[in-house]
Amino acid sequence: MHPPYVLRVHAHLPPNTGVDLCPQLLELLETITPTVQALQPDAADIEIGSALRFFDRTPHGLAQLVRLRTLALLGLNVTIGGGRSRMIAAMAADVTAPGALTCIAPTDTATHAFLRPRPIAALYGAGPATAATLIRYGITTIGQLADTPLLTVQKILGTATGRLLHERAHGIDPRPVLRQQPEQSCSAGIDFPHDELDPDRHRQAVLHLAEQLGFRMRGEDQVTRRLALTVRYADHTSTHRTRTLPEATNHTVQLARTAYDLYATLALQRARVRGFALRAEALGPADGAHHQLTFDPADHKARLLEAAADQARNRFGATAVRSAALAPPPAARRRDVRPPA
Repeated sequence: MHPPYVLRVHAHLPPNTGVDLCPQLLELLETITPTVQALQPDAADIEIGSALRFFDRTPHGLAQLVRLRTLALLGLNVTIGGGRSRMIAAMAADVTAPGALTCIAPTDTATHAFLRPRPIAALYGAGPATAATLIRYGITTIGQLADTPLLTVQKILGTATGRLLHERAHGIDPRPVLRQQPEQSCSAGIDFPHDELDPDRHRQAVLHLAEQLGFRMRGEDQVTRRLALTVRYADHTSTHRTRTLPEATNHTVQLARTAYDLYATLALQRARVRGFALRAEALGPADGAHHQLTFDPADHKARLLEAAADQARNRFGATAVRSAALAPPPAARRRDVRPPA
């Protein structure tokens, strides 16, 4: 039996269209291997260990085949990272230039050589706040984390998180690629024209995405049960946070509040952010959702205003009505500078 090998395939879909991973790409990947796990909105993990012998190719050669087929048959450019686990494949994809591929040999030597020199923030599962904590203790690289005694790491990060990241620093990631199709979802994204450090601009972008998703779901009579926020950094790495909503909703106020909470957990002080993506997952019909009644008049007023704003957007365009928080400050208006669309 051939040892496992995983490819992380990241598709470069048309920007800001709300389109998630296209079914045609998933079907194409299944012609390579039946073990395909879709990762919304634009990536998939595929386990190709058994396919290497069938195609008589190396992992790098099979990754090239995937890239050529997606470009020739679908007109899609993809970035591919490969390794002996899902974590290594994801990290390899993060350091790969758009449209290129990086495959790490499935040996201990190659895996450790790839992991150990990398900054601690690049470790899969270590967000900016966790990385900052480790750096304060002098642990700046993945190799230094691997060399730190487990009990010490657990005292710093807690028992569960410490053990998880310590194992990952040694290249251990037992998660299998599960054959499954993506649940119904929709997403929206914003890319800044330059690396953005201003938290106010970050929160403005997150609110803009929440408004986009809310307007779209209300127009399609859908509600979401879960939100996922992705932050892309200047070094091509990214961080993901997911939260289940107290109740299924398409109400912009609730979506924005949850999105702000997700943003706050990232602790992005002075982080060089390249863009955000917000995804509404586990979509369902709005008529099957239950709304908790409240005696708060502000909630009722907000929903009435939201309905009126939706009517104006449907008639005059999506930008006809926007939150006051999305308006540029007076000085910016004089320079005719607008927030990201």
